[in-house]
Amino acid sequence: MLGTLGVWYAITRWGGLPGFLLPSPAAVATRFAAAVRDGTLPRHTLVTLTEVLAGLALGVLAGTTLGYMLAKSPRAERLLSPYIVASQAIPIVAVAPLLIIWLGPGRPSKILISALIVFFPILIGTIAGIRSVPADLRDLMRSLRASRSQTLRLLEVPAAAPHFLGGLKIGSTLAVIGAVVGEFVGADEGLGFLVNLGRGLYDTALVFSALLVLVAMALGLYSLSALLERRTLRWREVQKDH
Repeated sequence: MLGTLGVWYAITRWGGLPGFLLPSPAAVATRFAAAVRDGTLPRHTLVTLTEVLAGLALGVLAGTTLGYMLAKSPRAERLLSPYIVASQAIPIVAVAPLLIIWLGPGRPSKILISALIVFFPILIGTIAGIRSVPADLRDLMRSLRASRSQTLRLLEVPAAAPHFLGGLKIGSTLAVIGAVVGEFVGADEGLGFLVNLGRGLYDTALVFSALLVLVAMALGLYSLSALLERRTLRWREVQKDH
C-alpha cells in the first residue's frame, strides 16, 4: 500500500500530469475530507450500501431457493438450465438499461440489478453443495426415518455450507458491481452517480474518493463473508485435528 502511494505521489509530483487527469494523494485526501464534511459522501454511500445489501439478500434468497429445487429435481434442472445459462450470457451492462426503463431510475431497479448479478454464483454453489452429500449418509437418514426438514437441517445444510459460503464471498463483491452499474446507467444518487458527476465536472479527486469508498465497501463485505465462513465451518477444522 505504501509503495503504491509512493509511486502515485512520484507520478503526480514529477510526471507533469495536470491535476484533472491524475490528482495527487493529498488532493484526493482533501477532496475526500471535504465531501465527508458537507455530507455528500456519507449520503451517497448510504444509498449504495442500501442497494447492495438489499440486492445481496434478494440474490441469496432466490439463488438458494431455486438452487435447492434444481438440486432435488434433475428434470427441472434440465428444463431450466438453458434459460439460466442464457441469462448469464447477457452482460449485466446490457440488461441494466432495460430494467431502468421498466422499473424507473429509483432504488428498486438498482436492487434488482445487484440481485441478478449475485444470483448465479449462489445458485451454482447451492446446487453443488446439495449434490455433494454422500449417498450413504442419505441412506442413513432414511434408515433413521428422518423427516425432510431434519434431513435438510442436519445433513444437507452442513454439507452445502462450504459451497454456499464460497459463492457468498463472490456474490458479496459482485453485489457492489451490480448496484454501481445500475447507478451508472441512470440515477440521481449513490456512489455511481457521484462518479458520473465527478467525471462530468472533471473533478477527478471526487471520482477517486467515491472509488475508494466502493473498494472499502467491497472489501468489507468480502471480509464479513470470509469471517462467516470461518465461524460456520469451524467444525471442519476440529475434525481435521482429530
